[in-house]
Amino acid sequence: MTLHLIKLAVGVDDFAHLKTLQEKRRKERRQKPGTPHWVFTRNTPRRVDDLLDGGSLYWVIRGVVRCRQELVGFDEDRDADGDKYCRIRLRRTLVPTAPKAMRAFQGWRYFEDDLAPPDKRSGDTADVPPDMAAELKRLGLL
Repeated sequence: MTLHLIKLAVGVDDFAHLKTLQEKRRKERRQKPGTPHWVFTRNTPRRVDDLLDGGSLYWVIRGVVRCRQELVGFDEDRDADGDKYCRIRLRRTLVPTAPKAMRAFQGWRYFEDDLAPPDKRSGDTADVPPDMAAELKRLGLL
């Protein structure tokens, strides 16, 4: 059964901003081209097999799910103080999704496959600003 993660993109304004920030972090880390992007979290998910069976990390930007990245793997490690953490490895490609409102939460959450918003198809509200599309969806007009 495919399972996904959902995580808040804190301090991110929009899809383009997230993409720019991720590129900047990869340069700071001196990652080689083609290597997965990663994000850190304190706890390692327990349902790794379900997550790696086609799962993605869905990003919540300003209260709305906006995009996803395919999950590649999880690495457990310890920092300089000895505290453990998890590195979530992701494909670099950010896939835009249909907007879906989401309340704030801490850390990450599991996201069942049937609750995940579909990928945005070309032509889907392409000329509508993301915030307006989210409001129209909330009102049931999209």
